[in-house]
Amino acid sequence: MELSGAQIVIERLCAHGAATVFGYPGGSVLPIYDALYENARRVRHVITAHEQGAAHAADGYARASGKTGVVIATSGPGATNLVTGIANAYLDSVPLVAITGNVAVPLLGKDSFQEVDIAGITQPVVKHNFVVRGVKELEHTLNEAFRIANSGRRGPVLVDIPRDVQADTCEYRGGEPEKTDGGAAPFDVSRAVKAIKGCERPYIYAGGGILASGAQADLRALSERLSAPVGFSMMGLTALPDDYGLNLGMCGMHGTYAASVAQSECDLMLALGVRFSDRATGNIEAYRQGRVIIHVDIDLAEIGKNVSPGIDICGDVKAVLKELLRVLPPMKNAGWLSRVEELKQADRVPVDGGFTPKNIIETVSGFCDEDTIIATDVGQHQMWTMQYYPFGKPRTLLTSGGLGAMGFGLGAAIGGCMANGNRRTVLFTSDGSFGMNLTELATAVSQRLPITVVILNNGVLGMVRQWQTMFYGKRYSQTTLDRRTDFAALARAFGAEGYRAKSLMRLTGILERLPADGPAVIDCRIDMDEKVLPMIPPGGSVKNIMTRG
Repeated sequence: MELSGAQIVIERLCAHGAATVFGYPGGSVLPIYDALYENARRVRHVITAHEQGAAHAADGYARASGKTGVVIATSGPGATNLVTGIANAYLDSVPLVAITGNVAVPLLGKDSFQEVDIAGITQPVVKHNFVVRGVKELEHTLNEAFRIANSGRRGPVLVDIPRDVQADTCEYRGGEPEKTDGGAAPFDVSRAVKAIKGCERPYIYAGGGILASGAQADLRALSERLSAPVGFSMMGLTALPDDYGLNLGMCGMHGTYAASVAQSECDLMLALGVRFSDRATGNIEAYRQGRVIIHVDIDLAEIGKNVSPGIDICGDVKAVLKELLRVLPPMKNAGWLSRVEELKQADRVPVDGGFTPKNIIETVSGFCDEDTIIATDVGQHQMWTMQYYPFGKPRTLLTSGGLGAMGFGLGAAIGGCMANGNRRTVLFTSDGSFGMNLTELATAVSQRLPITVVILNNGVLGMVRQWQTMFYGKRYSQTTLDRRTDFAALARAFGAEGYRAKSLMRLTGILERLPADGPAVIDCRIDMDEKVLPMIPPGGSVKNIMTRG
């Protein structure tokens, strides 16, 4: 069967289960968009307000569904607008295939209209990229793109397809995609088993690799087997339900007091699918001192990159956990569990009725269920969400971890909402972050998505202001926004519902009457000097933890 390059793109998208894609049309992808028009019943395309929003939507769709996200953009500025979204997926190990158009092959490298070397630009932030110079290469290239995005440590792949390749024709072979190889070599757990059996205060530090490998049940089983508390990186936070007794919450700079102190007091740390970022470790020497660290990761490049472990295992975390569960006996240590419970009690915050971030988030959570997708942007509100929202199921948190991209949230919420069957989705954001990509409200309205945007509006760039307060002598350089934006009126201008709240009573009343078939924006006015605490200062250790502003 002879097909055009554009038709081959559609056939491969369908073969790889990409029933929903996000993007923005332009001259260099017109053949692909014509093929999308002809195949609208097979592939749903969602046009966003901006290509960055499309990339974040594809990212959010992938995180919520466990499938590969797909985004399409034209050449030049269309392609470069994807870069932040691609980098975000790369640093958070999200499987994403970005398809860009480009000028015809004979015009490549000649500074043609809307031509950029997008493969060169994205090289540092993709697992791989391709420039397809002939239509006969296209089918194999697309298969490879999906395979690479999903093998080993997952991540984004870019496929740049010149316009003439999209129009040219060739014989299409078709067929089912090959099964993705896990990409991990055989592993040996014997040294880890010996160390675990000899410890008295085991601690599990779990990251996004748990969710990527589907190892949530195995993680819980191992925690119960070893009587080991579990602390999480931000990417791993939903791997266990909030109400699991040994779940201590997030570790790191703004982690819970219990998670941070227990991690510092353990004699063995089993680190599963984490990369030991600087925000998670603080002072490396203090972080490593006094404990055996066993690092399990599918990506060999991560082992020893930031923290040198005493024992390392390169392998798929689910397979490693199953092997550990096969050979490890039950372990009990009443003294350690008693200490962990003591630390958990120290984390409890006194209840008050103020219009604080904690109370706002907990009030909103009361109108959600365990399947509700929660998205965030980046900043103080993000950390408050990690601390106070009671996540109950995996893949219900969409947040920018490694890149920390302000403006991620609304696009991600759109993708996550669609992946979750257009069910109620909540975005916690701030006035600073929301201002980055608020144009995606147009997308949420046009798609009739029930997304509730909760803006924790303090009138400042809160996290930067917090650092200026604590470390820069309260010199507030360019962090007081002094904007007059009426977010409620702005939402209504986009066609969404818009509200303003200054009390929990008012917020509750709004939440009780939210529309079922469209977005709503709730502007919650909070104090500009609310802080995210606890906080371990940059380069510090748990000995330096700050619990008061």
